[in-house]
Amino acid sequence: MQYMLLLTSAPDAGPQPGSPEEAAEMGEWFAYDDMLKEAGVYVGGEALQPVDTATTVRVRDGGTVVTDGPFAETKEYLGGYYVIDVDDLDAAISYAEKVPNIGYGSVEIRAIFDVTAFAG
Repeated sequence: MQYMLLLTSAPDAGPQPGSPEEAAEMGEWFAYDDMLKEAGVYVGGEALQPVDTATTVRVRDGGTVVTDGPFAETKEYLGGYYVIDVDDLDAAISYAEKVPNIGYGSVEIRAIFDVTAFAG
């Protein structure tokens, strides 16, 4: 079953962009990517630009409303994601526990809805 690991953290938590600490942590991220690939569970994943690059689009009453920023004000922001293919939620949790930012962020696990049954 496929799961998405949504990686979130507060903007002031963890290494700051461009810092030596961030450069040092990147090695942990590459190692995590390699671990997922070597285990054969990696489907995809990407890091996201900072939240100040977000744009939210809504269509209401026939009009489009475009606003700067994320869809909701929160203390933690989505920073990236992985899609993994594992046997069950317990396996997904075991991979979430190893995400490099788990010490200062959090990982939301979501099962991916299989829409292939609806494809024509």
